[in-house]
Order: sequence, then C-alpha cells, then structure tokens
Amino acid sequence: LASRNFHRWARKYRIPQGEGNRLTLLNNWEATFFDFDEQKLVNLIKDGKKLGVDLFLLDDGWFGNKYSRNYDSAGLGDWQENVQKLPHGIGYLVNEAEAIGLKFGIWIEPEMVNPKSELHVNHPDWVIKLPNRSEYYFRNQLVLDMSNEAVREFVYDVVDRLFTQHQKLAYIKWDCNAVIYNAYSATNPHQSHLYVDYVRGLYSVLDRLRKKYPSVSIMLCSGGGGRIDYGVLQYFTEFWPSDNTDGLERIFIQWSYSFFFPAISICNHVTDWGKQSLKFRTDVAMMGKLGYDIVVSKLDENELLFSQQALQSYARLKDIIWHDELFRLVSPYRHEHDIAALMFVSENQDKAIVIVLEVMVSFDSKDLIR
Repeated sequence: LASRNFHRWARKYRIPQGEGNRLTLLNNWEATFFDFDEQKLVNLIKDGKKLGVDLFLLDDGWFGNKYSRNYDSAGLGDWQENVQKLPHGIGYLVNEAEAIGLKFGIWIEPEMVNPKSELHVNHPDWVIKLPNRSEYYFRNQLVLDMSNEAVREFVYDVVDRLFTQHQKLAYIKWDCNAVIYNAYSATNPHQSHLYVDYVRGLYSVLDRLRKKYPSVSIMLCSGGGGRIDYGVLQYFTEFWPSDNTDGLERIFIQWSYSFFFPAISICNHVTDWGKQSLKFRTDVAMMGKLGYDIVVSKLDENELLFSQQALQSYARLKDIIWHDELFRLVSPYRHEHDIAALMFVSENQDKAIVIVLEVMVSFDSKDLIR
C-alpha cells in the first residue's frame, strides 16, 4: 500500500506528465554504436516504422568535427552535427522520421567533456579538477563545473539550440557517464559547497528548460540509474534504470525499482543481451515503459511478427501498466519459488494484467507468462 501511494504521488505531483502518455522507441546504439552515416540511420528509422514504435532515438556519436565522435575518447562537448556522418544535419533525419509517421529523439551528455575536444581546449577552467593532481578519466571524460554560471549557460544553450533549430524534436536522452573525482572548482569561492552547488546549478538549468519546453519527453540516464531520485525526477519524464539489459537480471533490477518508482517512469528495453528467448525479454520489458535496442533487420520473419504483435498488445495494455495499481505477488528473491509474479490492476478493478516469469539461476530461463 505504501508503495502504491508513492506511485500515485509521483505520477500526480512529481514526474512531468506522470498521468500522461509515453513513447515507445527504437534506439540505434546496439545496432551501430559510433559507426553510422546518414543513410544507415535512415534505414534504421524505416526499421522503427516496420517494427511499430512511436519514435526513433539517435544515440551517441552524431557530433564533433575537429574531434569527431567516432569513439568515446573524443568530441564530447562539441555539440555540432558531424558533417561527415550527417551532411544534411539533424533536421534531415527529423523530417525523414516525420515523413513515415515517427517522432525523433536525440542523445546528449551536456555536463561532460572529453579532453580531446574544442570545448576543453578553449575552456580548461570549466572542468572540475584539482590543480595539483593529474586528471582522472572515467569513460575518457571529465565533469563540467555546474556551479560555474558560464558552464550553466553553455549547458542550457546546448539543449535550447537543439529545440530551437529542430522544433519537431520530441525526445531527449540526457546521459551522465562520470562521477566527480578530485573535486575542485576554479571559480567557486566555497569549495566545501561544490557538490551541493553542482546539483543546484544543474537543477537551475533543468528548471529553465522545463519551463520553456514543458511537454518534451526527457529520459534521465546516468551510466544506468546512477542518480535516480525524486529531486531530479521533477524534470524528467522517465529514467534508464541500468545499462544491464539481460532479461533475467532485469527482473531483479526492475522489481527493486518498483518499490519506489511507478512503471511509467522506468524505461525497459528489449535488447540482444542474455540467452533468453525474445518473448521472455519482451515480457520483462513490458513491466514498465517499453522500448527496443535491437537490430530489426536481423530478426527473422517470426521474430519480427512477434515483436509487431507485442507492440500492438502493449498499446492495449499500457494505460493499466502506467497509470494503475501494481501488486507484487511473488518476489524473485524468494528462491524457493523460482518465479517472479506481479499484477497491474485498473482503478475500478475490472481489468488486470498478471505477469509470471520463471527465475532460474541460469541464463536459459523459460517463459511462463500468462
């Protein structure tokens, strides 16, 4: 009961559009990583239409020119379209998606910078680092100082410019793949306040963006669920709980998140991770906000048909999953049962969705969904 009350509060008062709609999506990351060009993305957009999702999400790798974002050690911070990969720009892809009835979204990581970038060359003082220690890199990147007003303006402008130039942009995936090491600000006179001032600075940027773009869907990603709380979720419609997308392990991850966060806010994607069947992975992903990180062109005829039908079924079921009551029936942590079971029940209790999954300590789990 306490958990369901928490969910109702979050949907009604905390999460933007918590009682509204969400978009199913196809993300290109698993299909391409950094290796793509304009035509490859157009083909993937068409695959998204074939699959039956609402939106195509372009992930990391679309930016940087002098320091091209062809790998994770360069380009971060240089938020201009890479002219070799995207000679016609983001707007061309937005229009290509719209022409076949899809919305378009894009990945950003505006709080971070690679040392190999024009931004770092021009503004080394914007980085959080101790002047008497070597820089420490996580995923080959550093954290920008959000307590610095100039940095806050830069981060705001990155996002605002995307929406201003591409007014039909429908979705942002906001990533954050490094933590603060060797904490020191070149401009903050109160070094002991840096962590608090960083968060306040971030919130001030997000608050400005939300006031200007109140209806845009924004996913919070942080190397998975690295900073998920209800402070930051007042600005994000949904979040990415973990980079671990193995179907079996996701049951445990999503189960634990469900105590505190409503299903409408938890992004669950079908991927090629794990050895479970496509049906198993899809059933697990339906426990929240469904999305796909798969190579559609590699699905055989039966797999494609199943995925299309799964999305059609999800369209019928999603309102109950997103907006109604969750009952956890059998915990996956109770090993004597070897199952996980949960139930979503409509407000007037005339409809219910029951999901039962076999949970084995192996990766060849079978499907037991009813």
